[in-house]
Amino acid sequence: MVAPNGARRGRGDHPQLPVTPQQTAETAAACFAAGAHALHLHVRDGDGRHSLDAGRYREALDAVRESAPEMAVQITTESAGIYDVAAQFACLEALRPAAASVSVREMARDPDLAARAYALCAEAGTQVQHILYGPDCIARLRVWYQDSVVPAAMRDAIFVLGKYTPPVLAGPEGLAVFQDAAADLRLSWAACAFGRHEHACLLAAVAAGGDARIGFENNIETPDGGLLADNAASVTAFVQAAKAQGHTLKECRS
Repeated sequence: MVAPNGARRGRGDHPQLPVTPQQTAETAAACFAAGAHALHLHVRDGDGRHSLDAGRYREALDAVRESAPEMAVQITTESAGIYDVAAQFACLEALRPAAASVSVREMARDPDLAARAYALCAEAGTQVQHILYGPDCIARLRVWYQDSVVPAAMRDAIFVLGKYTPPVLAGPEGLAVFQDAAADLRLSWAACAFGRHEHACLLAAVAAGGDARIGFENNIETPDGGLLADNAASVTAFVQAAKAQGHTLKECRS
């Protein structure tokens, strides 16, 4: 999966970071050709800020479907410090998307509404990927499975290595904390990693049986601190490295 922009970076951070629906669609097509089978989609408002607006999502989804019709698309409900759980729920309710990433930590701000959000996704057939920032999120998810807040079948998750704010550079050694904490949950997991060691972290995740999410949302640098050319170049380099280690690509569920 490729996450080409995220909620915080803009063209000032990297000239090839997509902001508009058309830029995102063009990036999606290039990344699909490079080997990314799914897109983690963020949209922006008129000023380039993170948005959960359903209309903007529909515009971006239409553009991506036209440019990369075979690519699976996952929207995000990330709050980015802007949105409350009610706004996240409203986004899910309006779109009823095929797939969505949902932060356990953010949903925990309103447990009653969280239960409604997960039930809505179950009804709509939305493939939920739980965003897990550490063992505390995993512990919360475990309790929610036990209490039926989260349906038992929702076992997709992403482990977030490192941090954007305050900046914490991810390293492959950080993966073990998540694996140990979630060992009993039978999760179908992927990893993303902040900073220039992104590829090393994701190769470790693939070797450990996980999937990988790559892209400018988490990292715009080469291992030596230079700028990556664009998202597709990063995908290409990672796919080549993974194949060199004996791994093969698999298609994501759409």
